[in-house]
Amino acid sequence: MIYSNNTKIIICGDININYLTDFKHKQLLDSLLTSYGLCSTVQFPTRIQNNSHSAIDNIFINTFKFNNFSLYPIINGLSDYNTQCIIFRNISELNRNTYFYFNLKTDKFSIIDFNTKLSYESWENIFAENNVNTIFNNFLNTYLRIFYSSFPLKKVHYTRKSCNKAWLTPGIKISCLNKWKLFLIQRNSSDPNLTNYYKRYCRTRKSVIKLAKDTITAF
Repeated sequence: MIYSNNTKIIICGDININYLTDFKHKQLLDSLLTSYGLCSTVQFPTRIQNNSHSAIDNIFINTFKFNNFSLYPIINGLSDYNTQCIIFRNISELNRNTYFYFNLKTDKFSIIDFNTKLSYESWENIFAENNVNTIFNNFLNTYLRIFYSSFPLKKVHYTRKSCNKAWLTPGIKISCLNKWKLFLIQRNSSDPNLTNYYKRYCRTRKSVIKLAKDTITAF
């Protein structure tokens, strides 16, 4: 079972249920999550576009286990969806020497193995059915069986990588701030000229950043 008294669960993502309104789907989801001790934390708009406001992105936690946290939106300047940042306090940090994650093992040999297995699969359990749901489930099960046999999970230990940001010049930092300001202005405007200007500014800024990175790499 996923849930236990010693397990701390955090669910986050785009759930496509607007938590700024109270309707049947929201009530059903709340009832389900409450049975696992989880409740929503986002009570502010996560998407703002002109006069439209919604909160379909959410973070669900057990507020009894995580009783000391703060949550706030971050305007990323990339889309009309804002980022949600949640900070938990009084949580012990994992020992980085023992921290690891799992990743799919992919190389040219595993790709060849995957293609070969797909080519030899007869798919008999798919074409013998008439129900579209059964056909899809059989196809997905067969595909995933082949996929995970060719690309097994491998254990990867955490290593801190150095991050070289020498390309991040003062001029680029200023352009980031200007882009963010332009984004806020055009997001709540219906002026097509302003939208086109914002897009041109983004393209120019992207080219400048690429040039700066290529120059640093060359040296």
